[in-house]
Amino acid sequence: MAAHLLESQTQTQNATPDVTRRSANFSPSVWGDHFLSYASNETNTEAEQHVQKLKAEVKMMLKAPVEKLSQKLHLIDDIQRLGVSRHFKNEIEDILQQIHKNSYVNCDDQQNDDELFTVALRFRLLRQQGYNVSCNVFSKFTDNDGNFKESLVEDVLGLLSLYEATHLMTHGEELLDKALTFTTTHLEWATHRTLNPVVLKQATHALHQPLWKGVTRLEARHYLSAYQDHNSHNETLLNFAKLDFNLLQQVHQKELSDIARWWKDLDFANKLPFARDRVVECYFWTLGVYFEPEYHFGRKTFCKVIAMTSILDDIYDVYGTLEEVELLQKLLRGGTSLPWICCPSI
Repeated sequence: MAAHLLESQTQTQNATPDVTRRSANFSPSVWGDHFLSYASNETNTEAEQHVQKLKAEVKMMLKAPVEKLSQKLHLIDDIQRLGVSRHFKNEIEDILQQIHKNSYVNCDDQQNDDELFTVALRFRLLRQQGYNVSCNVFSKFTDNDGNFKESLVEDVLGLLSLYEATHLMTHGEELLDKALTFTTTHLEWATHRTLNPVVLKQATHALHQPLWKGVTRLEARHYLSAYQDHNSHNETLLNFAKLDFNLLQQVHQKELSDIARWWKDLDFANKLPFARDRVVECYFWTLGVYFEPEYHFGRKTFCKVIAMTSILDDIYDVYGTLEEVELLQKLLRGGTSLPWICCPSI
């Protein structure tokens, strides 16, 4: 009798008290099993051969002599915005190096220096490439009081070019700070006027999402639609950009299919129902870091790391008690293995 009573008391002392778990009520993934059903197409040899042919033609355009500096700047800008500049890194670097040398070192290339559009475009392309270019090149467009001239208000394309350039400003560049305020104000006003539909579309998009702050792949997709509406668009470059975009999209879809299958096999939706199911969004995040095909391993690894980190984050913020997360923190800091958390290898 005494032994039975002692056993009963021991069980009572060791019993785990009921824990009320919190819930963030995360909605399920909107994607479901959509990417699991992706069927990878066989290598399209004909399309790839066509891409290589068009690529060679675009490379010849880059190397061809031009009458005006603005023509070369336009071409480089289009190539970069269409998301295909990775194919012409060396050619673009050589051209911009020469432009920087002629315009800012030797100062012997002053053509079109009175055009706001060209000056701003050259400034932005060089800064994007890492060249140290002074913002004083815009001083010629200011009055005696240091304010930008009102005559620039009617030059919407020039304002748009300057607006995009201002987003590469560095600390202390007051002239570019003024330029940002000036261009933003007048571009917003211009969008309420009767503008060319193509220019209106560009200005509206830029005010919502400046090029320098955008995601490369999304900006490329947007510019593909805008570029083909330009009367002066280059058909060869446009076709090359479309084919390249679609082929690279297939690479990304295949990667996401593999990741979705990996995530599905872990069955976190049932094992850890309190956590977010956002692996597709995690993959999209990695595309903002590097979208180029040669970085496929980095994308997949980074995506899986983010997804697993998201699980840990929800354990901390939602599911775990204070005592549990404190223990988890000690274990993580000490590098001790965690037998109660399923962390499969990547």
